[in-house]
Amino acid sequence: MHSFAYKNGFLYCEDVNLADIAAQVGTPVFVYSKKTITDDLREFREALSPLKAHVAYAVKACSNKAILNLMARQGAGFDIVSGGELWRVINAGGDSTQCTYAGVAKTEPEIRYALEQNIYCFNCESENELREINRIAGEMGVKAPVAVRVNPNVDAHTHKYITTGTNENKFGVDISRIEDVYAMIAAELPHLHIKGLQMHIGSQLTDKQPFAAAVEKVLPIVKKFITLYGIEFWSIGGGIGIVYDGCLESGKPEWWAAHPEQITIQSYAAELIPRLQPLGIRILVEPGRRLVGNAAAMLTTCIYEKKGEAKTFKMIDAGMNDIIRPALYEGYHEIWPVREHQNDEILADIVGPICESGDFQAQNRRIADVQPGEVLAEMSAGAYGFSMASTYNSRPLAAEVLVDGDKWSVIRRRQTLEQIVEDECLPE
Repeated sequence: MHSFAYKNGFLYCEDVNLADIAAQVGTPVFVYSKKTITDDLREFREALSPLKAHVAYAVKACSNKAILNLMARQGAGFDIVSGGELWRVINAGGDSTQCTYAGVAKTEPEIRYALEQNIYCFNCESENELREINRIAGEMGVKAPVAVRVNPNVDAHTHKYITTGTNENKFGVDISRIEDVYAMIAAELPHLHIKGLQMHIGSQLTDKQPFAAAVEKVLPIVKKFITLYGIEFWSIGGGIGIVYDGCLESGKPEWWAAHPEQITIQSYAAELIPRLQPLGIRILVEPGRRLVGNAAAMLTTCIYEKKGEAKTFKMIDAGMNDIIRPALYEGYHEIWPVREHQNDEILADIVGPICESGDFQAQNRRIADVQPGEVLAEMSAGAYGFSMASTYNSRPLAAEVLVDGDKWSVIRRRQTLEQIVEDECLPE
């Protein structure tokens, strides 16, 4: 569910007219709904309440410190993948002891920093990483809490760039070797404390069956590890998908009735609770996209229209540096005019100012026939939108805004040209 809808001829986020934000802040700008984020986090907790469950928000999805602060104040933990993300969480008021640290190539400074901050657990991806953490923990005179990421070799049936749970991916330890790796930790690495087991099979899953298949495959190992090592948690990862196509309709009950195959938090929970509840240990879930994806729209202004022999192009002031998903993942985002149009659709490409043929947000799309100066809203932009943005072509990073009811606040000022180059130096 989300909080974007047309009212009185304009697109609103909660009770704020998006045209007002565009007029005052300029475009491009990312606009987040506080209500959508808090509602979805509460929905997760309620659905998983029969379990000893804890939600660890995946910081990489959207890492603005105002969003992290909101998550922390709602009691969420954090799934991090770098020392920088750990620093962000702490800087935003989050609790480092509720952070699980994933990633395949943690550096020595990052490991030391995480141990100093007393994180909840390292989710480790290889034997060499385990040995390195053991060495560093020994030098620091501490025991490092660890879990190993098991790769269950389950196809998530998602885009090849965001599937992580097969044996062709770089992530985790093959399920055929996971018991030997835990035995090695117990026998050879005295500065590690075996705390749990982790898995994650991919992102933007819209079917509950791959989750169920992965849990069923790993469940016997978890039971064995509870007996052998007394593990206290099983992290089952994240990956629940959101609605991109039809997002403006997905807040309505009739849309869900017409799409029974689309995963919901409730259907996900109903599939997994019977399998997980008998374990009696803590279950971690690591949603990112599902908590923030539909919670934001990126506003962008139509600058020009160009009609060629083959296509009509609508040129906008947002580029692939602002949202790279269409170019990188072939990602789809609905694009709607902020001022509501009636029956004037046109077939067009929506393209940005970047000097790349891959700089498009939509191709061969039926869209409202907006004219130069009109503002568009690129929907479902909260996850992997701003967090993957760059200054390519020396374009400043966009502004970010958080809406709360009928009020809104800038939570990131638009970057200036001076800020782009402030760390650059001419040689002496």
